[in-house]
Amino acid sequence: MTVKYRVFLLYEYMAKKKKLKSGFELIGIAPNILLQHVENTAPFLFSGELETDGAKRGYLEKLRFYKKNLKSLAHIDLTEYFHICMAAHWSTAGTFVPTDVDNQIREGLWKHKDIKKHIEKMARITIDSWSWDYTQVTNRKSYNSKDDGVMSTHEGTWFSVAIGAYCALKKNKMDDLAAEVAQVITNEARKEEQLMLQLREDKDHINFLRAAPLIAHNFGDLDRVIIQWDMLEDPFCKSIFKLGHIQNEEYDSILVYTGKVNKEFSSKENHRHMSMRQPKCIRQSHEFLIPVGPFMDNWGTTLGSSQKLNPVEKAEIIAALFEGYKRQDQAFGYARGYGAMIKSLPIIDDVERNLPFDILAEIKKSKFKKIADRSLEEFEAHYIQGLNNYKCSETGIQF
Repeated sequence: MTVKYRVFLLYEYMAKKKKLKSGFELIGIAPNILLQHVENTAPFLFSGELETDGAKRGYLEKLRFYKKNLKSLAHIDLTEYFHICMAAHWSTAGTFVPTDVDNQIREGLWKHKDIKKHIEKMARITIDSWSWDYTQVTNRKSYNSKDDGVMSTHEGTWFSVAIGAYCALKKNKMDDLAAEVAQVITNEARKEEQLMLQLREDKDHINFLRAAPLIAHNFGDLDRVIIQWDMLEDPFCKSIFKLGHIQNEEYDSILVYTGKVNKEFSSKENHRHMSMRQPKCIRQSHEFLIPVGPFMDNWGTTLGSSQKLNPVEKAEIIAALFEGYKRQDQAFGYARGYGAMIKSLPIIDDVERNLPFDILAEIKKSKFKKIADRSLEEFEAHYIQGLNNYKCSETGIQF
């Protein structure tokens, strides 16, 4: 029997069996299949492109280990399966096709029949994951100029898992550990509050606008899981619910203002990027991960100038950008990415000759191209002026 065939049989065994050799009863996706999904959306995780050394990047190394040692997956328990799911989602949350384990790590695994044996270790993993280094696996980031603190949509994923841990601990009468998790959740909320206050103090309009959808996503995830666990009457959950929508005397009004700014300027830009799932070439490097819209000029420059992409692949990306714009024509990020990409192409004809004639003709006479052709200074000035003129009716804040 060949090694390849033995691996195939292992895949089949783990995909079909509900109970692993360890005795762990699987209630979600088989871990080997999960690794396949990770490799499909983020092959760069296994190519040696990323730095995986250090405790805060251990989750990346965990995936690499199991990819090389598939037989070990048959011996994992609930805690290790939870850890693998966390690692998979952290590694792909910034990609075009994140792994679909959200409900498992937010709720499902916390309600497993064996949870009492594992809940403390799972809670400790959750606390530790707050400080995992995700900077290589997302391009949707914002920084606090005062302390270099970083925030991305990963904090929303973390919020959703942490509040799930808190709810599970409360329901299992583990109040002390629940309080510990609650404190870290509070610390994260404060971190995001301080980042937005600092950006406003810095008068950093563009980065404030870039951070606003991140905050909206993060607190939205927190709210959804509180509802999912039916914990609205819990005092702690009540104290942090709707922080991006309703003014809270314990938090600065900047959070509600940020939510309103996102709705006014950014909400149509930052969606699931379905069109960008088509060109699989864009998944081959972490350098190509999509940023926060509409500020996609630097990303477009990276794509256009990259030697990792050939002219056919770049044409495929351009077609996907145009398709995405047509789906959401009030979102301008794709046009900005296209414009910067075209300007940075070594030889533009090499790419354009690989585009279907009708698509190329449609682009050249479209509003999409007009948005793309505006200078970066002019484009950003429009947003800076808009933010300066905007006054939040609920908080009274003006940038």
